[in-house]
Amino acid sequence: MSARPCASSEAAILPVVSTPHRVHEDAMALLIGTLFVAMGVVLFRHAGLLTGGTAGLAFLIHYATGWNFSLVFFVINLPFYGLAWQRMGPAFAIKTFLAVGLLAVLAQWVPQWIEIGQLSTGFAAIAGGLLTGTGMLMLFRHRASLGGFNVLVLYLQERFGWRAGKLQMAMDCSIVLAAFAVVDLERIGWSVLGAVVLNLTLAINHRPGRYMAV
Repeated sequence: MSARPCASSEAAILPVVSTPHRVHEDAMALLIGTLFVAMGVVLFRHAGLLTGGTAGLAFLIHYATGWNFSLVFFVINLPFYGLAWQRMGPAFAIKTFLAVGLLAVLAQWVPQWIEIGQLSTGFAAIAGGLLTGTGMLMLFRHRASLGGFNVLVLYLQERFGWRAGKLQMAMDCSIVLAAFAVVDLERIGWSVLGAVVLNLTLAINHRPGRYMAV
């Protein structure tokens, strides 16, 4: 009598079926993901920290001028939707527009819903990075983003052959260098830690083949 193949062997040869997300699933992901990011933004802002991308640029302008972070963040992202439509398609552009709008609103409302009495800068950097990274991960898995530099570097890579990773790093480094004018060295150090935690969250969990639904 031949031995029966083990269950793991059977599972290994079965084809992987990708199930598209439904509209209500995308809607829930946009709401929950942007809420997580908004919580991270609130922690960063309360501790006087920064982050990368257009959110980091919005933080710089907010710290330097006192202008409303949510409004600045929303306006900064406006030029990138055309690129998102062209580079990633209408569905991605529309969901990205909704995600940016939701984040702008929630970053304004969350401080009205919770009151932070005491906050360690180190905890803000780590927890803020984790919350932001987890929220962005949810958006990425539902074919959305928070717009900005991510779309721009993908366009420049496609148009001119420039390396997207190096462009993104250069832009984020420029934000950090500019931060010396408005933020002290200690907070810049904590901001770098927050950025590392954020990117590690994405790097560990956002890998091709681990999540098949689109």
